[in-house]
Amino acid sequence: MRTVISTIMVIGGFVLQAVSYFFLAAPLGISTNESFSNPRFAYAPTLFIFGVMLVFLAAVVYELFPETESEKD
Repeated sequence: MRTVISTIMVIGGFVLQAVSYFFLAAPLGISTNESFSNPRFAYAPTLFIFGVMLVFLAAVVYELFPETESEKD
């Protein structure tokens, strides 16, 4: 069970990072003025950092959850 939860957390973290970087933060088009240096969504950097934290917390979850009988083999 801990493997499944940790894997879902890692995949979810990477997906959140990719979405927040490529679709919410990076402006599309040719940079013509200083408005292209601002993200399209105000909290995109926060979502990216949350995705990084989610990936690292997956290791904590994996270590803290008890090992089941099927994972001992």
